Amino acid sequence: MSTSTKPFILYTWPTPNGFPVSVFLEELKAVYPALEYDVERVDISKDIQKEPWFIKINPNGRIPALVDRRRDNFVVFETSAILLYLAHNYDKDFKLWYDPIQNPSEYSEILQWTFFAHGGVGPMQGQSNHFNRFAKEDIPYAKKRYLDETKRLYGVLEIRLNNRDWLAGPGRGKFTVADVKTFPWIRGHAFAGIATLDEWPNVKVRYSTARANMQKRLTYVRHGFNVLLTGLR
Repeated sequence: MSTSTKPFILYTWPTPNGFPVSVFLEELKAVYPALEYDVERVDISKDIQKEPWFIKINPNGRIPALVDRRRDNFVVFETSAILLYLAHNYDKDFKLWYDPIQNPSEYSEILQWTFFAHGGVGPMQGQSNHFNRFAKEDIPYAKKRYLDETKRLYGVLEIRLNNRDWLAGPGRGKFTVADVKTFPWIRGHAFAGIATLDEWPNVKVRYSTARANMQKRLTYVRHGFNVLLTGLR
């Protein structure tokens, strides 16, 4: 049994679903240094996430999952749910989100764009990855469908990011949960079959800013999870 006194255990692997929680935890730790965490590798290439011990943590058998030791080992799974849980419970100064009571419209924007990424960009780009990279059968229809839909969703982001820096908030916006959730998927555009972001200049510029920020934060992850850096190069 672990004797660690760090508030959290993060079970993860370097994927577009895994990166956001690592980034967000590092962002939180930069503001609230006491929010340390342990990292447990869950090698999905070996189906570790399907083993009985992990199914007890996340019945869906997917990474990431978070255990909150401060709240009687409360478990949270699904990337977006973890991000929002951490924001609600541990970002008391609203550095990375908006107060739902004082700023309900801005908070709604965070939810809208986080769910847009969770239910749109992630699943569609994930399917593009699968059919273009891993499927045992060559199915041109599926390859084209999911690649085209991924591009369409990038187009939605392009519209939103016109004259903006970030997805949520007034004016040019501020860096929030919504960006943490979205931009790790944009990072993988080439793997999904999109060679460049030239077709979406606003996305390209904002992604470059977000990537620099994520790279800085993930530099600090290497003491606990070296493989995350490898995935970002």
